[in-house]
Amino acid sequence: VQLQAFGGGYVQSGGSLRLSCAASGFTFDDYAIGWFRQAPGKEREGVSCISSSDGSTYYADSVKGRFTISYDNRKNTVYLQMNSLKPEDTAVYYCAADFDPYGEGRGTMESNYDYWGQGTQVTVSS
Repeated sequence: VQLQAFGGGYVQSGGSLRLSCAASGFTFDDYAIGWFRQAPGKEREGVSCISSSDGSTYYADSVKGRFTISYDNRKNTVYLQMNSLKPEDTAVYYCAADFDPYGEGRGTMESNYDYWGQGTQVTVSS
């Protein structure tokens, strides 16, 4: 099981980025996926997650209404569309997966996820 996150970059405040998390060795159909981020000097926090069973989603209050998580089964890729970016969104973003055969979801607790991709840096200038 491998995850690869990419799509980060440098953007001005108010701009948009779309992060991608590509999977190999498994299909997202049986997995719960989460996006996390870690800003300099801060602990890693959960941003969003999606359940494999019904596609239900969750967003942290700080990103609700601005970020959208989705997945494309054909490409075996999960996306995080980030709009109206703010400087406080600056962080290294990680995607994570956990086997979820019953579609229970895993929420945004790090300990609930077994597989992690490398991070991708998002920098938002003011």
